[in-house]
Amino acid sequence: QVHLVESGGGLVQPGGSLRLSCAASGNIFSIYALGWYRQAPGKQRELVATITNDGSTNYADSVKGRFTISRDNAKNTVRLQMNSLKPEDTAGYYCHLEPGWGSEYWGQGTQVTVSS
Repeated sequence: QVHLVESGGGLVQPGGSLRLSCAASGNIFSIYALGWYRQAPGKQRELVATITNDGSTNYADSVKGRFTISRDNAKNTVRLQMNSLKPEDTAGYYCHLEPGWGSEYWGQGTQVTVSS
């Protein structure tokens, strides 16, 4: 049983910044990758950014250069620094954990709204 607890969502003006955080707890024996996905109303959930256990990162083209994913292995925490936010970034953001044995876990989602 793994739990992902997210924080940092909210309302921000275009061009502003937010930092999302996700802490994993429970029966975690290994972590292959941590990441963030987002889903806007009426749209499919899409990858935002991931980071693997060796530090390799992957970003969606739409956020590359604006968002930065990082992790703290000691705390089983993944963070997403979001800069230069745009209205199209508005979505529910979901933390994701891949243990490495074929399973996966999701957070409850946190809302990010970018609006003037």
